[in-house]
Order: sequence, then structure tokens, then C-alpha cells
Amino acid sequence: MRAIALADFGVAPALHDLPVPQPGPGEVLVRVRASSINGFDVAVAAGYLKGMMEYRFPVVLGKDFAGTVEAVGTGASRFAVGDPVFGVVTPALAVRAFAEYVTNAEDVGVARLPASLATGAAGALGLAGTAALQAVEAVALAAGETVLVSGATGGVGAFAVQLAAARGARVLATARPGAEAAFVHDLGAAHAVDYTGDLAAAVRAVSPEGVDAVIHLAGDAAALAGLLVPGGRFASTLGVGPEQLAGRDLTATSVMATPTADVLDRLAADAAAGRLSAPIRRTYQLEQVPQALADFGAPHVGKLAVTVA
Repeated sequence: MRAIALADFGVAPALHDLPVPQPGPGEVLVRVRASSINGFDVAVAAGYLKGMMEYRFPVVLGKDFAGTVEAVGTGASRFAVGDPVFGVVTPALAVRAFAEYVTNAEDVGVARLPASLATGAAGALGLAGTAALQAVEAVALAAGETVLVSGATGGVGAFAVQLAAARGARVLATARPGAEAAFVHDLGAAHAVDYTGDLAAAVRAVSPEGVDAVIHLAGDAAALAGLLVPGGRFASTLGVGPEQLAGRDLTATSVMATPTADVLDRLAADAAAGRLSAPIRRTYQLEQVPQALADFGAPHVGKLAVTVA
């Protein structure tokens, strides 16, 4: 099968011809049709997770996948051959979705793909959508509350803006004036606040008393926490939790995206019903993934999608 893999540390990811994996007990083999780029993929490719995950070369990159079940392993019963599915390769430090086939445990990280949800959109939904949903839930937004989404123009941020707005929250989204501001407004943000200048002043200009919650996907955590009202809530996907913000009058949660079947089902239902859209801004072919990984590091908005077959 064709796959984008890392041959060794310090070697750029490239297209390889590798054996098709076989599903083990409780696993499914998925014929991958679509995927997308996530920050995790860039970190693995750069070797940043050396010592945190086991690199078994060649390391096939990629976390998100959408496609059809090709085979099932012994004891697997949730899905049948031919079922359309999408999800996130698990466990957390496993990588192998930028390939024509991927295996995954059927009980976590895989969900059925609704007929009304396009495969390409589903391929961009899993990891970023999960992180966004769990961050929004961590701050327990109520209708009418104000939330600041820092990092709103990225994949996770774009989903978070939509999910927060759907709960009736007033969303302040970090974005530069112009195309970025238009992007977050289209997603449901009430205000775009320019993070390239005095962010605190920009936030206070539209929310003088501060914000009820912060979703931290980028930026200085301590400075952002200072914009909360007393007793406010703070959720971070960047490892910031109670220890880092100790001594402040707030509730902090460090969010690790956990793509359970229930979470994926909820995301799929919202996307299929039109309540949540995958903010795809460019699509690459499988062989173009090395370029997509490079482009991810440049300023961009939304998701970079990958068509595998």
C-alpha cells in the first residue's frame, strides 16, 4: 500500500510502499479515503515526541481517517465489511492514517459515518472536533455567557467557535483583521479580537468585566487567565491545568482529546445535520502530504485535508 512514512529521525516524510496491515483481535481494517493534518502529525514528523512515544520505523504518519471497513478481526462485531466509518487512530501516541489502509480497535476511535456526511469532511473531523468538543464541555458554557477562544482560526479553534456559539454563548475569537476575522465571524463568533496587538485591551473593549470562560488553544495562558471574571473557567489543550494557574480564582482543566465512540457519534450527528461544518481550506493528495505538513506551519486558517483514494 502507499503510505507517507518517516524512515528515521532527521529524514523528511516521504511516500513509501508498505505491506497492508492485518486486523488483530477486536480490530477493524479500514480502507482510508480521507484524512487531514493535525499538529500532532507535525510533531511526530519533526521527532519532537522522541522519548514520549515509540518510533518503530518506518513510522506511518496521520491520525484522522474516514473510509470503509475492509476486514474485521477475531471477535470484532460492531462493524461489518463495507460499513462507512471515520475516526482517530488510537492509542493516543499511535500514528498510521496517511496510508491506503489502517487498523484500529473497534471499541474506541471509530464511529459509523452517516450517509449525509461527506467522507472528506469526516476525514477532517475526528481529532480536532474531539479536542474542541471536550474543551467546550470542560468550561460548561451556559447560554448568554461570554467565552474567549484563543487560537480560533486553527482546526480545533474553528470547531470550538461553532460548538460554543451553538450553546448560546457569546464568542470572542482571536483573529487578525481581514480574512481571519471574516472566517471566525462566519463560524458564529460575535467578535473577532486581534491577537497581534494588545489582546487584553481588545477583549476589554467588548467585554469590560472580563469573560466567563477561556478556551486556550494558543497564546500565553497566564495572560489569558487574567481576562477571566472571578470564578471563571479555563480549558487548555496545551497542557495548562490547575498546577500552572494555582492561586487564581478560577477553575482550570487540561484537556487531552479522547475520541470515544460516543464523542465521535455526537460530532458526526452535528455535522450531518448541518450544525457543525468542517472548516476545510485546502485539500492535498496523499503524495502531497509532506508539502501539507510544511504548509501547516505557515499562517493558515481552518483544516488542511488529505484525499487518500
